[in-house]
Amino acid sequence: MYRILIAEDELIERTVLKKTLQKKFGESCEVLEAENGREALQIFHSTEIHVVILDIEMPGIKGIEVAEIMRKEKKGFCIIFLTAYDKFEYAKRAIAVRAMEYLLKPYSDRELIGVVEEALHLFHKQGENEKENDTQRELEENYFMEASQTIENESDGSYAEPEEGNLTRLSVLVSMVEDYIRNNYRKEITMQDAARAINYSEPYFCKMFKQQFGQNFTAYLKEFRVEEAKKLLHQPDVNVKEIGKRVGYPDSNYFARVFRGITGESPTEYRMRFLKQL
Repeated sequence: MYRILIAEDELIERTVLKKTLQKKFGESCEVLEAENGREALQIFHSTEIHVVILDIEMPGIKGIEVAEIMRKEKKGFCIIFLTAYDKFEYAKRAIAVRAMEYLLKPYSDRELIGVVEEALHLFHKQGENEKENDTQRELEENYFMEASQTIENESDGSYAEPEEGNLTRLSVLVSMVEDYIRNNYRKEITMQDAARAINYSEPYFCKMFKQQFGQNFTAYLKEFRVEEAKKLLHQPDVNVKEIGKRVGYPDSNYFARVFRGITGESPTEYRMRFLKQL
């Protein structure tokens, strides 16, 4: 059984979060809750936690600080931030804890479930990814120092609607994101990987991505992979399990769940329906 820890100081939001996750994942997950950072750390120390959902801004110990403490003590679990902030100082600190994704408030149930589902799927591989050496960490720190001026100029604590003069820049940025996904969707990639690849802070990238694409990175990546899978399913000589691997899902059962969640039918059912139409 997986354990998910929610740390959110707003009672109503925390309750809704818990009920949403329990409804979706049922008995396969135990959902624990904390009303502040100190309580979250107590729970984290006393039980095995696989996914932590943290509100960045909480009274007392902030979510970002809680994440830093947790990551120093343990590796191999996923961190998801809840935030309405895109401050550069948060982005710089967040890279060290390797957050999987930011959920920007307000977010939908679909976004929440999609990100948590992906976090559970990546849980074991995330542990491997945490084994970074000192050289890699130094490179990450240098990246943020070099990018800081650009990011502060563009986001500087808030996010404004793009002016006419910025439309070309945003268009180029969108193209860069699309190219990155098109070239890397077969791999295990996250929002953090994409943000780093185009040299942007994670919160700014996340907010920009949602504004431009209408959904978060994880949801978009899933839909992109399913669309690519559909093209391969049109070829009856390609094995369904092989198709899952080709679009970034080595686990055939997980691939089938993702495909059904988006299309309403299994990969095999989709193929049979397509062939009958032909």
